[in-house]
Amino acid sequence: MKNKWILAALAGAVVLFAQCKKEDQSDVDRRLIQEHLAANNIAAEEHPSGIFYVITTEGAGDHPGLSATVSVKYKGYLLDGSIFDQTTGNPVSFSLAGLIEGWQIAIPLLKKGGAGTFWIPSALGYGARALPGIPANSVLVFDIELVNF
Repeated sequence: MKNKWILAALAGAVVLFAQCKKEDQSDVDRRLIQEHLAANNIAAEEHPSGIFYVITTEGAGDHPGLSATVSVKYKGYLLDGSIFDQTTGNPVSFSLAGLIEGWQIAIPLLKKGGAGTFWIPSALGYGARALPGIPANSVLVFDIELVNF
């Protein structure tokens, strides 16, 4: 009986130790983004949410709020450059409140006519859920032009 308790205690200690050593997904994403930015010589700003971004065109006027319907042109891709979605030709319109959290944070950083590139950690994208062309826990990169809102 005493040996069973010792084995159970050791097994519990191994599990706890393994969990302590495991890197948090947000830390993994941040490291991957920083490595990508460094490898491509990109100087991006970091938002408190963990999104990294570069505003490429300033735009003018106000920033959209969460309740806005936004009209955008965009390209979405992974850190390896694989494109998973993009607009072709005309902009598309979305209710900002209905989009992934990363877009709800990123798009209000733009003004009408503005554009930027955004590196979105997986937790603010699709998280551990895999989608066609997007593996689970993927950092998403978006080039977004805010045409109107």
